[in-house]
Amino acid sequence: MIIDFHTHVFSPRIKKNRRQYVQADPSFALLYDQKNARLATADELVASMDKEGVDMAVIANIGWTTHELCIETNDYILESIARYPDRLIGFGAVQPQAGAAAIAEIERCAHAGIKGIGELRPDMQLLNLSDRQVMNPFIETLTKHRLILLIHASEPVGHYYTGKGNITPEVLYHFMVAFPEVITVCAHWGGGLPFYALMPEVKRALKNAYFDTAASPFLYHPQVYHQVIGLVGSDRVIFGSDWPLLTQKRLLDEINSLDLPPDVKARILAGNARRLLGMTAEGSTV
Repeated sequence: MIIDFHTHVFSPRIKKNRRQYVQADPSFALLYDQKNARLATADELVASMDKEGVDMAVIANIGWTTHELCIETNDYILESIARYPDRLIGFGAVQPQAGAAAIAEIERCAHAGIKGIGELRPDMQLLNLSDRQVMNPFIETLTKHRLILLIHASEPVGHYYTGKGNITPEVLYHFMVAFPEVITVCAHWGGGLPFYALMPEVKRALKNAYFDTAASPFLYHPQVYHQVIGLVGSDRVIFGSDWPLLTQKRLLDEINSLDLPPDVKARILAGNARRLLGMTAEGSTV
């Protein structure tokens, strides 16, 4: 079984009216202003999954700046998982600074079947992760519904790329110390956060942290798999492609080429995701 834990889809309306949404939301504008930044629908994702042998995929929203666009795009996520209940797993978006409205949106989405919130973009959403007045009710609602938090992460060094942001290992570490109870999947290898697990206090803070491989070929040499597994364990690494930014085939080819035991590859490709999502032997979530 293969589960892609990091993909993004948009409605046909957004795909057709890109400029309208670029003008409406600075977060979307940063990521998708250029026409070569691909927008794809849930139907296109499922077609890719069929082609590449991917059984299921998490469709993650993005860090919209405005609450209203969170609702609109969550509706498409919910519609998509209803149409493809055996293939797609939904993660919704909220703007935590919307306060009670954001909490209500998490509740609505949780009752409709989402399994997480993300991809949260605190930098783009102008969200201070240390603001307890905003974050406490947000985290409490996630844990109440056993929702996973997928959060963007970026490297504090190295090349610049569109959407890199500044959610660095330092930011993530302090967040995890403050909110150790929330299950957090750090995108893009957590911006290198696992490398700091050699520090005992950091390793303790990572007790509920997982790291996806989204866009890995753009960021790291394939040796990153061996290094991170050695530092935090193979049970903390989750396959994610960041489709349609990268093809699913590119990530799968990279993982399959690694000199790793079959059971380790199986955990990365599906086992760890199944455990986090509470999936039954038949593949459905509970």
